[in-house]
Amino acid sequence: MGQPQTVVFDIGNVLLRWDPRNLYRRIFDDEEQMEWFLAHVCTHDWNVEQDRGRDWDEAVALLVKDHPTHEAQIRAFHERWDETVSGAFDDHVALLQRLREAGVPNYCITNFSGPKFVLAQQRFPFLSGFDGIIVSGDERLLKPDPAIYHLLLDRYGLRAEDCVFIDDSKANVEGARNVGMHAIHCVEPIDLAAELRRYGFPV
Repeated sequence: MGQPQTVVFDIGNVLLRWDPRNLYRRIFDDEEQMEWFLAHVCTHDWNVEQDRGRDWDEAVALLVKDHPTHEAQIRAFHERWDETVSGAFDDHVALLQRLREAGVPNYCITNFSGPKFVLAQQRFPFLSGFDGIIVSGDERLLKPDPAIYHLLLDRYGLRAEDCVFIDDSKANVEGARNVGMHAIHCVEPIDLAAELRRYGFPV
């Protein structure tokens, strides 16, 4: 593989600090009760279906039917979703801006609910500056399905070997490598600038 020319970002926990605990610590006084709720009610698997494109009202109604005593806490995930994002990774956003200033093509593939991504773009304008965006909820495809990576490549006329993909999920990183992309597993502590310089990017 030659030297890549394009950087492809994930969003959650690469550029934005997302964790439902950011919200639910404001709702539950007891950490153990909060963890039970996230493990048994508003679970990862339930939330992933919104990333796959399921309507939020439908998702909430399904859980409320099964867990009526937790209706208020369930509705908070949807109605107070903005509070699940505590902020941005400022150093990573600064890297993204330097790439843009240097004229490096930059894209994103994110597992994200379509409507919630619009909210995130309104709060964090840098999310609207990519040369191309693939949002799982709009496409009804989830990483690490090879189809979502191929969709980016085909839609924007990119070659896999020309791209470096950055994601906090090991499975998603492996998915990118399996379609021929370079990839960086972005988990703290990481010097993402050093990783990008290793590929020759001017950061």
